[in-house]
Amino acid sequence: MRTLSRLVLLSALLSGGAVLAGRPVQDFQPPPEMTEEERSALKAQQLGGNMNAYGKDIQIKETPVPWAAIGLAGLVFLVAAPFALRAYRNTTKDIADANTFGVSGGQRAEDES
Repeated sequence: MRTLSRLVLLSALLSGGAVLAGRPVQDFQPPPEMTEEERSALKAQQLGGNMNAYGKDIQIKETPVPWAAIGLAGLVFLVAAPFALRAYRNTTKDIADANTFGVSGGQRAEDES
């Protein structure tokens, strides 16, 4: 069965090659030369030659910088900064007290005396 399928494949390849070998070779024909006017017209068309002057008159609207929003955000940060600093100090103090190993500093002085 394998040999038969290989034989069929080989015969198909050889017959296809024989069919292609019987065709005459085509000569290469270069495209006709274009004149300078045709080249410039083709170049203008590829660059958008049908554009009119309408696009030149359009002005792009620039959005202004939102200074009011930036100022309001800065004011909020200035008001919130002292509260955040106080919360940070209290939290680090609580964490430092919780991270001590053994007896705290105040009790250690009483135990030594």
